[in-house]
Amino acid sequence: MSAPDPSAIRIDGPWRHLDVHANGIRFHVVEALPADQDAATPVTSRPLVILLHGFGSFWWSWRHQLRGLTGARVVAVDLRGYGGSDKPPRGYDAWTMAGDTAGLIRALGHSSATLVGHADGGLACWTAALLHSRLVRGIALISSPHPAALRRSTLTRRDQGYALLPTLLRYQVPLWPERLLARDDGAEIERLVSSRSCAKWVASEDFSQTIGYLRTAIQIPGAAHSALEYQRWAVRSQLRGEGHRFIKSMSQQLGMPLLHLRGDADPYVLADPVDHSQRYAPQGRYLSIADAGHFSHEEAPDEVNKHLMRFLEQVHGPRVS
Repeated sequence: MSAPDPSAIRIDGPWRHLDVHANGIRFHVVEALPADQDAATPVTSRPLVILLHGFGSFWWSWRHQLRGLTGARVVAVDLRGYGGSDKPPRGYDAWTMAGDTAGLIRALGHSSATLVGHADGGLACWTAALLHSRLVRGIALISSPHPAALRRSTLTRRDQGYALLPTLLRYQVPLWPERLLARDDGAEIERLVSSRSCAKWVASEDFSQTIGYLRTAIQIPGAAHSALEYQRWAVRSQLRGEGHRFIKSMSQQLGMPLLHLRGDADPYVLADPVDHSQRYAPQGRYLSIADAGHFSHEEAPDEVNKHLMRFLEQVHGPRVS
């Protein structure tokens, strides 16, 4: 059977699909279509909110937020190498992720944005907020602690190290991980997501539909390799001066609004690195989502959207409602 075409993930809904060129490549962007948007009013009149997904996913992970966040221009992006975005041979490091995000803000016609990121997408939020602070109004994170706090916890705590390292280290070898992710119609993605989610969501129709899309998306040519390149950079950079320079560049305190949400049943990102993230963003809000795992924005979307809306009102004012 032939590999799926990127058009397979252009799923219909109350949104529109765009191709946006930024930082030298083309990104697939999905923009929510608010019911109260006047056709004569420029979309840039509303504050921009960019949603950035995590490992092995694509824009669809933000479907509930595209439908539920109002009063802003809300867009979800396929990160470099994922879904319908370009899949260049390089650029899967945190600095380039930050540059991609900054470029997207400008390419969408805005001078600033609020960023919302899950897992790897959260790393892009942290990095863009510190390296391109003039472009970022605030960041909201789903199970994505500060990179230095996550590194420390992974290396010093057995529970966090056991949660992250076996999979992360397995991905460092060439070729085999790509085959693992794509074989059997992407069954490995279903196993990973199921093992990090609450049982209630796994048993739902929403999960079944989402897994079908995820299994298709990871089989798009180049997607599995690109996804793994992010994971490989995270480990290999630690063995080079690049990794030390990155952690040093992240050591300054964040001076903008921050919200961090973590499912209290998340088996992959534990509470310790989130607690230690407060050293880098002491004015942020750190909240727990009850009975949710690693994907709380998908597992408990109503509660997550409620917190995100309050955060957007804090950042942008009452016109976000």
